[in-house]
Amino acid sequence: MSAAATFCSTLFDEWVAGGVGRVIIAPGSRSTPLALAAIADGRLSIEVVLDERVAAFAALGAGLDGTPAVLICTSGTAAANFLPAVVEAGLSAVPMIVCTADRPPELRGVGAPQTIDQLELYGTAVRWFVDAPVPDDADPSTWRTLARMALLHATAGPVHLNLPFREPLVGQPDALPAIAEPHVVEVPVASPVDLPPSVLLARGIVLAGGASGVAAHRISDLARALGWPLLADPLSGLRSDPRAIAYSDAMLRHEGFARDHLPEVVIRVGRPPASKVVNQWIAASGAPVIQVGGPGRIDPDHNVAVTCSIDDLDRAMAAGWRGALGSRWSETWERSWFEAERIASSVIIDALTGGPLTEPGVAYTIAEHLPRDGRLVVSSSMPVRDLEWFGGRHAIAHSNRGANGIDGVMSTARGVAGSGKPVVVLIGDLAFCHDANALWGLAVSGHDLRVVVVDNDGGGIFSFLPQATLLDRPDFEQLFGTPHGADVLALAAAYGVRGTTVGDQESLRLALAEPGPHVIRVASDRRRNVEVHRVLHQLVLDALG
Repeated sequence: MSAAATFCSTLFDEWVAGGVGRVIIAPGSRSTPLALAAIADGRLSIEVVLDERVAAFAALGAGLDGTPAVLICTSGTAAANFLPAVVEAGLSAVPMIVCTADRPPELRGVGAPQTIDQLELYGTAVRWFVDAPVPDDADPSTWRTLARMALLHATAGPVHLNLPFREPLVGQPDALPAIAEPHVVEVPVASPVDLPPSVLLARGIVLAGGASGVAAHRISDLARALGWPLLADPLSGLRSDPRAIAYSDAMLRHEGFARDHLPEVVIRVGRPPASKVVNQWIAASGAPVIQVGGPGRIDPDHNVAVTCSIDDLDRAMAAGWRGALGSRWSETWERSWFEAERIASSVIIDALTGGPLTEPGVAYTIAEHLPRDGRLVVSSSMPVRDLEWFGGRHAIAHSNRGANGIDGVMSTARGVAGSGKPVVVLIGDLAFCHDANALWGLAVSGHDLRVVVVDNDGGGIFSFLPQATLLDRPDFEQLFGTPHGADVLALAAAYGVRGTTVGDQESLRLALAEPGPHVIRVASDRRRNVEVHRVLHQLVLDALG
């Protein structure tokens, strides 16, 4: 009988009992006891992903539903390739149980092959780290406690178990240790924050962003009770709320509207939006920001007056705070926002329906034609901004906005698609090429992944930055435009994934209706795209008058 096999079987027995259902395995030798135990359990969904970085982002996507996936790799640099996804999971508080196999202590630091220093490899990105003893030396009575503690800490973000194994690596498990009474861990509860109604002013906004950890209906109820407009990011899940303001970026580009609608207080739930216009408008207003929810400390503009919970706000409401409903603004404040929203939405929708297919039009079409029960994953560069600015009211999306990295977009979506639901990805060609290994094995995976690639041969977002006008064209192209010349459909075909190019909205809509996996390419031009955005914003400015 193998102590390693018994140890690993015990871990999975506890994790399954705690609700874990998915395991992502990046294959290798030293992790054999973990991989065999996962497969032998019989209650787990197993996916083998050859690229460790892809596997880690897939585990991130799997954890977006609130239940951690178990992520497994062998020793050495395999573990280092997990780092970008672990960092994103840490900044976004996505649950994940990272199991890195390791050499036993006697083989560390002596030049043994495929061995690096894996102790605290992910630093502060993880909520908990354990370098476990080799199962041969460990007390079996501690194994279930180790599994439970890992699962407990993983509810708040990624945890890292470094698990050394001695050879032989293949063995049969003995009887598992008896199930003991769970160890009760006291979870600290934050003290209530006092929000006296006297210091909370009458005219404000509720700004709903992603990763808030607050139920959407509570955010909506708060805005309704205060009589404040609800500026909803597509990552918030609140765009479809009838009170939501979806086109705040376009509206606040109008100097008169922005000046006349300065808030006296801002309640921000979750992360700030991607829109620089909205964030700069809030910062320039001087209004105190009440931060509610979100992973970690969120105060990039250093204007957060207090961080509290949604319960704290409910207590303030009960104590008499009524926002605009209790003031002379009650009849005009919300109404003026809704009227501007009506004008902006009418102009933008008219401009984006019919005519040539533009990058904003791609975001709008996808938002309007997601498959039933479909999920949307977008890149953290122009796609998330186009969805925020022009995606209308129907999009509920995820974007890796913790670290805002280019990497792992399709891999994250692959992890989301493992739930069995269709997933649409909106991604640029640069991020697509960067994460091309996510296509590895996708054709036979059974995942319904519909990847829309906006192909402008480079980094489109940089064309909106000062570098585009301040640098000579060759220097800009070399450093920021970065044309790569890759054929994205040929790249997909190399992995056995079919693809097509579309050039109009109807073709895009029809392609989106087809089950995946497949790649849909939309050709674009970076310079023209800047002009398209300028014209759209100008149309709204002219309409607002």
